[in-house]
Amino acid sequence: MNKEGLKYNTEREKLIISEYGRNIQIMIKHLLEIEDREKRTEAAHFIVSVMAQMNPQVKESNDYIHKLWDHLYIISDYKLDVDSPYEPPQQGVIISKPEHVGYQKHDIKQGHYGNYIKEFLNKIKEIEEGPKRDALLLAVANQMKRDYLHWNRETVNDLLILDDLYKLSGETFTMPIDTKLTSTNEILGKVQVTPQQQQTKKKKVKKQAVKKTPNPNRPTKK
Repeated sequence: MNKEGLKYNTEREKLIISEYGRNIQIMIKHLLEIEDREKRTEAAHFIVSVMAQMNPQVKESNDYIHKLWDHLYIISDYKLDVDSPYEPPQQGVIISKPEHVGYQKHDIKQGHYGNYIKEFLNKIKEIEEGPKRDALLLAVANQMKRDYLHWNRETVNDLLILDDLYKLSGETFTMPIDTKLTSTNEILGKVQVTPQQQQTKKKKVKKQAVKKTPNPNRPTKK
């Protein structure tokens, strides 16, 4: 009687990479016992193809074949000696912790605008006063309005955007209070209905609501 199948998983050898399951690990362990290098290499290619079928999500990356070979070496405890199409990974490199990337710290109160708006305004400060600077400020103000509406998809007063621009620029740039920014409907992709269209729509609804009711005192035509 084969008692191996009656063992609990806790009593068996620990899985090195659990995504491939225990059978792949057993196959790789048997691979190390093949003495003929050519046959061992051929068997390794077969196991890699099986690993690819078991985990189709790895095919989403461009170097997925390379990753499969790396996993093959890792599961073999770096003892595999075959003619691999790739250099075997160095032991301990994959399990080592990567360096901390760190977080960017920017002192910006209106986070929905992003730090890049502040950088744009700093660049505009280097431009002389004139039509070019005014056009750039208008473009930045419109972008700020888009960013605001993406954060709060309702509505926003243009004066609020101009005030925020003034604050983000370090109280450097002031724009006329009658500055016209891109409309909220256009930014959100809404169709703006004109008063004439609203009047026509009301007439159609009213006309549909009126139904002719038969007069009980009038004989119906046959």
